[in-house]
Amino acid sequence: MQVYNTLTGRKEPFEPLEKNKVKMYVCGPTVYNYIHIGNARPYIVFDAFRRYLEYKGMEVAYVQNFTDVDDKIIQKAQQENKTMREIADQYIKEAFKDADGLNVKRATAHPRVTEEIPAIIAMIQILMDKKYAYEVEGTVYFDTQSYQEYGKLSKKNQEELEAGARIAVNEQKRHPMDFVLWKPKKEGEPAWESPWGQGRPGWHIECSVMAKKYLGDTIDIHAGGEDLVFPHHENEIAQSEAANEKPFAKYWMHNRFLNVDNRKMSKSLGNFFTVREVAQEFPYEVIRFFMLSAHYRSPINFSRELMEAAQNGLERIKTSISNMQYIIEHSNHQELTQEEQEKIKQLPAFRKKFEEAMEDDLNTADAIAVIFELVKFANTQVTLESSQILAKEVQQEIQSLCQILGFFENTMEVTLEQEIEELIQQREEARKRKDWALADQIRDQLKAQGILLEDTPAGVRWKRINE
Repeated sequence: MQVYNTLTGRKEPFEPLEKNKVKMYVCGPTVYNYIHIGNARPYIVFDAFRRYLEYKGMEVAYVQNFTDVDDKIIQKAQQENKTMREIADQYIKEAFKDADGLNVKRATAHPRVTEEIPAIIAMIQILMDKKYAYEVEGTVYFDTQSYQEYGKLSKKNQEELEAGARIAVNEQKRHPMDFVLWKPKKEGEPAWESPWGQGRPGWHIECSVMAKKYLGDTIDIHAGGEDLVFPHHENEIAQSEAANEKPFAKYWMHNRFLNVDNRKMSKSLGNFFTVREVAQEFPYEVIRFFMLSAHYRSPINFSRELMEAAQNGLERIKTSISNMQYIIEHSNHQELTQEEQEKIKQLPAFRKKFEEAMEDDLNTADAIAVIFELVKFANTQVTLESSQILAKEVQQEIQSLCQILGFFENTMEVTLEQEIEELIQQREEARKRKDWALADQIRDQLKAQGILLEDTPAGVRWKRINE
């Protein structure tokens, strides 16, 4: 397996520090609102990577944090006359609801910053003791000049770093690139006791501490969106390696940005969407399918037209699975023919090609293309004249590859309720037009699929004949 390592700038063989065990940290959201569609991409992409590693027999310790203390959370709490904890609890619950909808597996641990304050203070103290940090009037800064490799992840030299930095009025840090580890309390804000007075942690230190606590000094993979490369992940490396005197992460993986209608998503442009808003128009599984239809290191453009295309693609796969089920239930042939045995022998080639795509830097786009090739094979090589065994083998192969990517896991029932409802609606419209022939045809079609319609005073109801 090859993965692109942002740290080295090239694809590298993926070799975990410990055989068949992977320690993976993925930066989570700041919980002051619903997660937006951009947040969904790393959620889905790295969940797919985790699933594939597990499919290959690896044990994955997967940590994704929640930032539950932040200026935006405090501001939201003040606006709604709630505590910061109430706001964080509310939106962590909503984040889980969206993640569950997207079929993102729960992490091994979901640490929260406010529950790790003692460990954060302890790491800052280590950095102070080792002269990597200094305090000015209650603010503790990391001294970037003391860490000689600063900039190695983002490949920025000191001149570039300084050009993008500035020292705010009254800020007393020694160098423009120095960043805050601990900030003093402001009136009306939550705070914790520390050796430097009451205050709260800076943003970057939290992930260094939580990765160390839950995964150890050195981890296999640190992942997130490309916007985190600098300064967040750059600063994490500096803090962690200065404090622990060991490499922080062996592989750094970053997904590219998501644009909306070919423009960067932003509230000011009016093209900002939460996952919850999108899910009101398109099912969560379509969002997941859409996100994995592009390579994670390629920019992805979000638009209604592309979402509709993703929905149609997903329906093609569902329909094929449903067709195989119909053949399983209605074929009169129970024995494999010699020709069908040869067809079954072709199935491993699809899986091999699928795995090759996934192991080429998590190329989910090509992996999905293989699933479509398998669907085409199913649609052309399996008919009502085929044996039940062949239909079952092909159906299971499609389902298996889909499940590796996290598709249909929660909705693997092959009779598609949405299709049934649509056919019932078409029948009702035909009856209103007094097109009795079409209405009867739809009823017979559904009956052939094992669906019995019942016309009641309350409307049409349906049930499976074998229920």
